[in-house]
Amino acid sequence: MWMYLGLLAALFLGLHNLCKKHAVRGNEVFPVLLGTLIAGFLLILPFYIGSIYAPEATKEIGFYVESIPWTTHGYIIIKSMIMAASWILAYQALKHLPLTIVTPIRSAGPFFTFIGAIFIYKEAPNNYQWIGFFLIILSVLLYSRIGKKEGIHFKSNKWVFAIIGATFLGASSGLYDKFLIQSLMLNPQTLQFWFCFYTIIILLIILSITWFPYPQKRKDFKFRWSIPAVGILLQTADYFYFKALQDPDAMIMLLSAIKRSQIIIAVIIGGLIFKEQNKRQKLIPLAGIMIGVFLILYS
Repeated sequence: MWMYLGLLAALFLGLHNLCKKHAVRGNEVFPVLLGTLIAGFLLILPFYIGSIYAPEATKEIGFYVESIPWTTHGYIIIKSMIMAASWILAYQALKHLPLTIVTPIRSAGPFFTFIGAIFIYKEAPNNYQWIGFFLIILSVLLYSRIGKKEGIHFKSNKWVFAIIGATFLGASSGLYDKFLIQSLMLNPQTLQFWFCFYTIIILLIILSITWFPYPQKRKDFKFRWSIPAVGILLQTADYFYFKALQDPDAMIMLLSAIKRSQIIIAVIIGGLIFKEQNKRQKLIPLAGIMIGVFLILYS
């Protein structure tokens, strides 16, 4: 069941990436990110209120937000700091790079998760999993060669380094999620509510320095329908992902790889919508990534 939940998470993540590209295109990045988080927070807020005033009803529908100790709040704040840094880097990169370049680099995330899963959680890969992960990495390298044709030189473009940093931080957060869900026994909605709450506070502090004091930046910000859509789709994807992690048999390395199937939506549909270049050539490394994911699932 946890694999099917992972595929549902991938579906909503793919739609989330399309909306995110629309939201940040020619727009101020930080307020877009804050807007998406506020939309996601408002989606979960009724469950938190219901957990206070109608606990039995929220427990019955499976969306009860539990009371947690302050030490657990501290662990969630750490996750919020990791993901805030990852999102800031990713959103800036997404604003300056084609979606068909950003998404495959992000698809290397399972490799970082794979290494962490081996050394931290002692998850044991087999031969098919080794082949699958290295096939994903080789496919991403092939994307870098295609990217040069679009004037994007991977060695000198700072936005490429930004998306690589975002990918590493995102993978670290994925490993941390397993600890939060399985060791601290947090349910998905409790983790999502407090994670959103603390991340919004972090971003408000950042925006109070980098955006609020500047009238021109505030004027440049454009509200779009895709901003709340990003937040709602992300929270939906995270819910299915965290539900999958609740299964004690769930392997974080495999879940991370399953989530990469979102690139079918992001690369093919995104390439058509945003009219990005070299779509046919990008299908070759896309196929390599998908074969790598298949080998992991097949194993």
